[in-house]
Amino acid sequence: MSSIGTEAAPPPSKDWRIIGLIGTGHFLSHFYMLCLAPLFPLWREEFGVSYTALGLSIAAMGVVTAVLQTPVGFLVDRHGARRFLVGGTLLMALSISAMAFAPNYPTILLLAVLSGIGNSVIHPADYAILAGSINKSRMGRAFAMHTLTGNLGFAAAPPAIAALALLLGWREALLLVGLLGVPVVGAILWQSRILADQPKAREAKPGEGGVAMLMTRPMLLFFTFFLLSAMAGSAIQAFAIPVMNKLWGLPLAMGSVLLTGYFSGNILGVLVGGWFADRWKQHGVFVVVLTLVAMALILVLGMVPLPGLGAIGVAALAGLALGASRTPRDVMVKDAAPPGQIGKVFGFISAGLPLGGALTPAVGMLLDAGRPELVLPLVACLLGLSLLCMGTAAGASRAARAAVARTQPAE
Repeated sequence: MSSIGTEAAPPPSKDWRIIGLIGTGHFLSHFYMLCLAPLFPLWREEFGVSYTALGLSIAAMGVVTAVLQTPVGFLVDRHGARRFLVGGTLLMALSISAMAFAPNYPTILLLAVLSGIGNSVIHPADYAILAGSINKSRMGRAFAMHTLTGNLGFAAAPPAIAALALLLGWREALLLVGLLGVPVVGAILWQSRILADQPKAREAKPGEGGVAMLMTRPMLLFFTFFLLSAMAGSAIQAFAIPVMNKLWGLPLAMGSVLLTGYFSGNILGVLVGGWFADRWKQHGVFVVVLTLVAMALILVLGMVPLPGLGAIGVAALAGLALGASRTPRDVMVKDAAPPGQIGKVFGFISAGLPLGGALTPAVGMLLDAGRPELVLPLVACLLGLSLLCMGTAAGASRAARAAVARTQPAE
């Protein structure tokens, strides 16, 4: 796979074909992560295992994905992204299909691990290809569509797999959705000539590249930024309904509408953020302002009794602000990554997202302790801490780039 620069603007149609290919694979990646949970009642009856044991299938897939993203990122940077994207997508999809023939639950658990191995390729390979293939003037929108397709995969999986299991049976449902990955892989191979890798890395000095680069202050702070942001977002998704019910007596049905409003605002915000990221280069300022707005709105939800429609509107605006901050955040990380090392950087930093989600239950301890009034202020504090990490990381990254520029001889 050849490497091309992104300075000479290719036709917009070519960029959108690339975004479509990468986005479809990303949609499937997120779809497969959530397609197992709706089948738990059926598996519990058929295999005679507990819900705790069934939950291990999702946990295993998520943990394997998160742990392997960074090692896969090293391979992507060294050998190119396309082959790993093809192999990972195929393994991920066929592992889901193979569950249709599982004779027992341990087999499903093993296949969930294999699907997680395939899934670990998606983030490092996707970002490496987008960075190498998309013109810089459309990079924000490319990243926004990448995020959007992942969110749509999450949203589509539970109702789609439940409906298919009801109509066809759970084995046939998994066989069908798994085989959807085969034409996606075929399309990637067919259109592979338009998928370019990131520029190759320069020869790193001892202690400068690889793991040493990931352990630098900017990268560790960006990782923490992603982790805290994910923890805050997951806490809203998990606990907004019971918190609003306990604090203000908001009916559970109205709480569900509130959460839907938050999700809808978040999805719209992702698109808005991508558009702004391409037109306004002060990404750090954009993220700071939007996150502060989201923090204020979340505090309003937790401290001010609002009528149902008012609470829904505030939640939707908070989701819009947080969603719009995501794409500039991702572009900042891309700009901070040394040339040729985007795979490992995104593999490492995006591992903070599932880890943050895994830590979310700690926030729920406040509900168990009878202190629902503290949940949303804690979410706001997590977002504030994430901003502190982001600002420090961005400043350290700029200082490091300036230091490198001073040491390079003038041409």
